[in-house]
Amino acid sequence: MRSLRIAAVAALALAAALPARAQGLPRATAPEEVGLSTERLGRLTERMKQGVEKGELPGAVVLVARFGQVAYLRSFGLRDPDARAAMTDDAIFRIASMTKPFTSLAIMMLAEEGKLSIAEPAEKYLPELKGLQVGVVRTGADGKPEVATEPAKRPMTIQDLLRHTSGLAYGAAGGNPLKQAYVDAKLSDRGQTNAEMVTKLSKLALVHQPGTTWEYGMSTDVLGRIVEVVGGMPLDRFVAERIVRPLKLPDTGFSVAAEKGGRAARPHKEGPKNEVPVVPAVTADLAWKSGGGGMVSTAADYARFCQFWLNGGQLDGVRLLSRKTVELMTSDHLPPGTAMGPDMARFEALLPGPAMGQGFGLGFAVRNEAGRSPLHGSVGDFYWGGAYGTYFWIDPAENLLAILMMQSPQARLPYRYLMRELVYQAIVD
Repeated sequence: MRSLRIAAVAALALAAALPARAQGLPRATAPEEVGLSTERLGRLTERMKQGVEKGELPGAVVLVARFGQVAYLRSFGLRDPDARAAMTDDAIFRIASMTKPFTSLAIMMLAEEGKLSIAEPAEKYLPELKGLQVGVVRTGADGKPEVATEPAKRPMTIQDLLRHTSGLAYGAAGGNPLKQAYVDAKLSDRGQTNAEMVTKLSKLALVHQPGTTWEYGMSTDVLGRIVEVVGGMPLDRFVAERIVRPLKLPDTGFSVAAEKGGRAARPHKEGPKNEVPVVPAVTADLAWKSGGGGMVSTAADYARFCQFWLNGGQLDGVRLLSRKTVELMTSDHLPPGTAMGPDMARFEALLPGPAMGQGFGLGFAVRNEAGRSPLHGSVGDFYWGGAYGTYFWIDPAENLLAILMMQSPQARLPYRYLMRELVYQAIVD
């Protein structure tokens, strides 16, 4: 009985620690109310503290919600390592590729309004993409790689862009001249517009034949331009007016006002060169509103966004998508036999391929099979993360969502694995 009383007191203390400011979703009175163990969540707390103490990450915010209620919300370490400022639950982060679900949502909203079909070629809305060539890298007589081109066998579709089978990639300096061309064309220039970015892309060869290969890349950035053309307004305005405002996400957008700069999370020195990663300030209003990676948010805001998906396209009486569209988006869209790009092994256990029992839907990876992946989860869960360290997943089978917010590229994979393990081990119902 004494141990039960101690656990109850600890549970109430944890609930009381959840600040009203960060209450993006209702709070559980104790984790046990939603089938989680206070004692077992303590393991997550201790491991995050260890990570900060060892210098593995500068700081983080972790949120776990179940059945629509926040059961765990804790901040760790430093929000700003240079200023030695402590992390806070309401810290604002650059979320990089966790922008992609917002842009994908915008596309599907336009589809539901009858303004486009995802089965259509992207070139219908972006004529510059007509007649694209596919690059084939061969070894030349001098032993160095050289590029030949061949016509695309079919146009990329909007579905291809949503599921990353468009033939587009990300730029990378080094041995692949097709990806080096992205670097040379400055396709990640923060001073460009989405229209200028598409013009640059249209002059480059595709890395794969459309529809054949999963290659993570600038597909969602192209979707951002389609949103602008079809939606009739800049991407940032569409997201603000049609998504962020209705869902009540006050600290989410492509930047935040200067007065919120004191809540910005910053990285620390890390990596083989012990350098501070280049992460744009959350107050920086960059010219390029990257649909693939340009947004900022908080744990509380992103929890509301995740709950919107978990609720089948609605939150607090506001419906942006039908339940059937959410079902479509969270199904695997990779055809049997889809190859994984040769550089995609870097995703390791989070690779959306059959070797891990996973695939890719319309904006996020999805789990297709039990087993195969070494990480905890359920069939039907869906997830994604950002290059700066942020990560989320949504598990409809367990009515659960979890969010990790940090600005540490170096620590992102290990801590995604830890999050999966230490959240699921806390389920006790």
